[in-house]
Amino acid sequence: MALTVPTRKPPTGDSADAPVFSVDSLWKVFGPKADRVPADPELTGLTPADLRERTGCTAAVRDVGFDVRKGEVFVVMGLSGSGKSTLVRCLTRLIEPTAGTIAIDGEDVRAMDRSRLRELRRHRAAMVFQHFGLLPHRTVLDNVAYGLEIQGMARSDRREKAAEVVAKVGLEGMEQRRPGQLSGGQRQRVGLARALAVDPEVLLFDEPFSALDPLIRRDMQDEVIRLHREEGRTMVFITHDLSEALKLGDRIALMRDGRIVQLGTPEEIVGSPADDYVREFVRDVPREQVITVRTAMRPPSAKKPVDGPAVDPDATVAEAIEAVARTGSPARVMEDGRCLGVVDHECLLGVVAGTETAREAV
Repeated sequence: MALTVPTRKPPTGDSADAPVFSVDSLWKVFGPKADRVPADPELTGLTPADLRERTGCTAAVRDVGFDVRKGEVFVVMGLSGSGKSTLVRCLTRLIEPTAGTIAIDGEDVRAMDRSRLRELRRHRAAMVFQHFGLLPHRTVLDNVAYGLEIQGMARSDRREKAAEVVAKVGLEGMEQRRPGQLSGGQRQRVGLARALAVDPEVLLFDEPFSALDPLIRRDMQDEVIRLHREEGRTMVFITHDLSEALKLGDRIALMRDGRIVQLGTPEEIVGSPADDYVREFVRDVPREQVITVRTAMRPPSAKKPVDGPAVDPDATVAEAIEAVARTGSPARVMEDGRCLGVVDHECLLGVVAGTETAREAV
């Protein structure tokens, strides 16, 4: 599996502790008398097949809880039928939840009336879908400005704002083209620009790149990373592709049969799988491209000081291997002028092999 995971640091400071979305005990059940399922411990304990046989119901989302921190890219991933797309639609009640709580900035989403829901969807949480949903008779500029038009912004103002966003996503010079004149990747950029134009607090992506060719898909992933670095906007990203999740996510919620089976950083998912299902999922991931030297390092020794190259604690093991190989010396893990630890060939290759060598003191 070819994989390049960018070095990134999670949001820090007070804002990192305040969740934008907070979800608790969330259920979405399809079928007759769906609301009885979450309330009945006997039914909640049934397997998906047994629940369907006994009640005629399908629990697409089963007792899910998580927080999305301000400024992070929170990825929900799983195979087809795992419940991930249903989950993201529940966040803004495009699909009505059966039970549980959803809050955005502390406000109860399930208690919102129609007016507040419209405000949520138009201003606070914008969705980017797999199928672009562009208006074929409108130009790129007018498609991007559409959300601003719905908000009631004056024509000259919304076109000016739309032009700024069009340039931001790399479509400058294509403002007067229509969707039929664009490639798939360009149409997805228009969809992204349309969501960005309304300046939402959260961007919700529902498998937006799954229909694109691999090279275009990679370009769009890089575009999301670039925009996130420039703006620090909170994002919830749905995907079935593990490499995409590892590349984009600050944290990943891995779903199976409507439940979250593991929630953690890419490093935690790959380095410490919660069960055999997750372990099989990440089996072919190159560990050295995900695990950081913060995990691999051993404590520094006063008796054996190291004067090798310096690496950042959030650098990947692959980057550290290159530094050690280039100099032939162990590397110092440095942060704010302080040596946190040391990495050498032995502990780095231990990570690659999946052994505990990296944890052993020398």
